[in-house]
Amino acid sequence: MPKILPLLLFVLSLATPAFAKEKHVQRSAIQHSREGDRWAEKTLRKLTLQEKVGQVFMIWCRAQFLNVESPEYLQFRDDMRKYHVGSFAMSVPVDGPFLLRTGPYEAAELLNRLQRESKLPLLIAADFERGVAIRLTGSTNFPHAMAFGADGKLQDAENFGRITALEARAVGVHWNFFPDADVNSNPANPIINTRSFGEDPKQVGDMVTAYIKGAHEGGMLTTVKHFPGHGDTATDSHLGVASVSGDRARLDSVELPPFRQAIAAGVDSVMVAHVTAPALDPDPNHVATISPSVVSDLLEKQLGFKGLVVTDAMDMAGLTHLFANNIGRAAVEAFKAGNDLLLIPPDLGASYQAMIKAVLAGEIPQKRLDASVLKILKLKASVGLNEARTVDLNAISNIVGKPENIAFGQQVADSAITVVRDNGRVMPLKAKGTGPAALPYMSKEEIHNDVLVVLFSDDVRTDSGRAFAREFHSRIPDARILYVDPRIAAGMSDEVLKAVDAAQTVVAGVYVVPNPGKAGNLTAMGDATGTLLQQLLDRAAQKTAVVAVGNPYLASDFPKIENYVCTFSNASVSEVAAVKALFGEIPIGGHLPVTIPNIAQRGAGMERPVAKGGPIHAQK
Repeated sequence: MPKILPLLLFVLSLATPAFAKEKHVQRSAIQHSREGDRWAEKTLRKLTLQEKVGQVFMIWCRAQFLNVESPEYLQFRDDMRKYHVGSFAMSVPVDGPFLLRTGPYEAAELLNRLQRESKLPLLIAADFERGVAIRLTGSTNFPHAMAFGADGKLQDAENFGRITALEARAVGVHWNFFPDADVNSNPANPIINTRSFGEDPKQVGDMVTAYIKGAHEGGMLTTVKHFPGHGDTATDSHLGVASVSGDRARLDSVELPPFRQAIAAGVDSVMVAHVTAPALDPDPNHVATISPSVVSDLLEKQLGFKGLVVTDAMDMAGLTHLFANNIGRAAVEAFKAGNDLLLIPPDLGASYQAMIKAVLAGEIPQKRLDASVLKILKLKASVGLNEARTVDLNAISNIVGKPENIAFGQQVADSAITVVRDNGRVMPLKAKGTGPAALPYMSKEEIHNDVLVVLFSDDVRTDSGRAFAREFHSRIPDARILYVDPRIAAGMSDEVLKAVDAAQTVVAGVYVVPNPGKAGNLTAMGDATGTLLQQLLDRAAQKTAVVAVGNPYLASDFPKIENYVCTFSNASVSEVAAVKALFGEIPIGGHLPVTIPNIAQRGAGMERPVAKGGPIHAQK
């Protein structure tokens, strides 16, 4: 044993510096350099046909802790080796309606490992539409884009991009599939809705431009979506074929201006949607993704976009239904239309082989493939992947979740709160009731029915309403809070309506938010919950404040609403902001970025100062 110990120490002394000296990618503003271009060109010349085809595919990486011998990790490694995959889209595991967020360290460690396993540096993207917190715990939480439209400050949109970029790069994500350039002009749109900055093309374009500027300063690649515009549609393209029905004049005046602004601002990529656009391509079997008229002609030639063109996820029904009998063919048709990167193919093996076959047959010219791969390699160099691949795990705690950034996210949510109707009889609420116990486990709070909160969501098992209830109880500990969803609303109606009759004040928090791929019309409440809310308003509209925690168009279906507050997001910061606004603890200055049919026009909003003699929460 005495002889073995010195040997082990000697080996460790050799190994430790090797790990300590691993070069980490350094975050800096996005920059295209001649040195990076040379690396891309040199790398391209060394690639085989199979490796080139692999570079144009991006597949899922659902970040979590994975043992190196786990089936999930081995699948990642095998895909990189067998198909030469060049990019991953980082998300997290899902369980039905639940998004199982993971920690930033787990995500970064897994991405570092994948980078080391790959022959070429990997480009890592993510859907950080509401910041990194949409996927990873402990990071800065932002509301949906429409809340920024209600807030109206371009500097806030720029800071949104910058903070998201800093946190994303810290965990090894280089590219965000955001900002959303869709103009949400259709109140019945079930998939865009609050993901859009609003209904005014100029405001949307300005917000998009500001976000791109901030993101680039923070070192993150950006994407505008969903070209040629998904805002005036009434179908979720995850589930079926959505149609952009406007004529060319309409497209030029509404849908396309934000994309033009984004291109002028130097956006790195454009995501093409699985929507039909008859004014651009009359073929009913041509969604934009596989339409040369939309991609090559309109986007690249007419709008002059020279960056990377990426498909929307290719496993969405809006595309797959066209290729049910030959799923690999979708990749070929999308690439031929002008897309450079193929996102989330439904069958990687079939798609990869179809692309190889098409190149060998001359259907896809080698020169065309080379041009797309060169774009991808140059993007990799623009974020420093030609020099280093991994991130420093020790730096995460200094970058992710900074208190001042978290406070900024809350500030935007506060500023977005918009009061559309106020009869002067409910708001501001007053803090009252039994106080919290002085010692743990000694609470003697009582539940009364003077103030009733009814939280409507699509599933009471989710987080919807938890932050709202927590904040409300901190102000009125004995408030009665009831959770309702479509499955239990009918059975709870008698209990809810009796509580409404007994209460002096009622707050209805309604969670209706876009949820990609969820069946049903997401702009309306489920039948049972909608019926119950209508019954509630029939009995007690004068003493009820309705808070739209998400979709602002809700009030169109309930014209009896007398007190109406919009948050434009169901993020926890927006729940907190809503409660603060109800109690008069923050000034209210938000304005509608969209028109609510038969209720209010875009720009409407009742401004309110902080309530006099408000509760102590106002000073916190």
